[in-house]
Amino acid sequence: MVGDSFPTGQADPVNVLSEVPPTRYDPPVKQPVQHAANRAYRLLRNDIVTGVISAGSHLAETDLAEQYGFSRTPIRESLRRLQAEGLVEVFPHRGARVVDWHNFDVEGIYDLRVAIESFVARRAAVRLDSSGIGKLSTLCDEMERATETVQTGDIDIASKFADLNAQFHGSIADAAGAEYVIPARNMLVVLPLILQALHNFAPIGYQRSNQHHRELLEAFAYADSDWASAIMTTHVLASKTILMARLKNQKQADTDITPD
Repeated sequence: MVGDSFPTGQADPVNVLSEVPPTRYDPPVKQPVQHAANRAYRLLRNDIVTGVISAGSHLAETDLAEQYGFSRTPIRESLRRLQAEGLVEVFPHRGARVVDWHNFDVEGIYDLRVAIESFVARRAAVRLDSSGIGKLSTLCDEMERATETVQTGDIDIASKFADLNAQFHGSIADAAGAEYVIPARNMLVVLPLILQALHNFAPIGYQRSNQHHRELLEAFAYADSDWASAIMTTHVLASKTILMARLKNQKQADTDITPD
């Protein structure tokens, strides 16, 4: 079942792709396969990124299909996409599970992300046209509206912001046209998304992020590669510094807990 610990002692895991069903409250309905697959993917991905399905959880296609109200075909397709993003891995003949990020080198991943995201921003700055900048501006508007009245710990807002933020950065990556960087970038973006959702920003964090996004737009409007790269570097490093401090505090708090 979803949420159970995955059995240990198996062969080395292999990334797999499976799908996710519609909202857990929707009854099963017949839908075009691609539409169902897209919906299942969004729902499952959101539950993984926000921690509803925890790291290391076993993912059984049959259980997921029943839980989300889809057939197994869209679930399987969703898992494939999640595998490509590095969110899911599979043990041959044993099933799939959510990647356990607890043992990842968070600091190293952020350092690599700084290098890749700044490179992507530099290339995008001279390739984005007015239409692309307009799309990014619309996403900025939506992120600002979503966080106008946010309170610390608001899971719904954190999830919505994470989705819009992923679209914003993904659009920049698309505009950069560096297809050879995309696979590495996708892998490096997943963990920060999960951690930011689990340790969601206080209101000041959203304000800072929104301000950086606006500065990126300005750099893109001037087609200034150096400016765009510098802002993106600052943007990612700010997230890294804040998150690493929170993880350190959490680890210290866990160490301070003594048994009764």
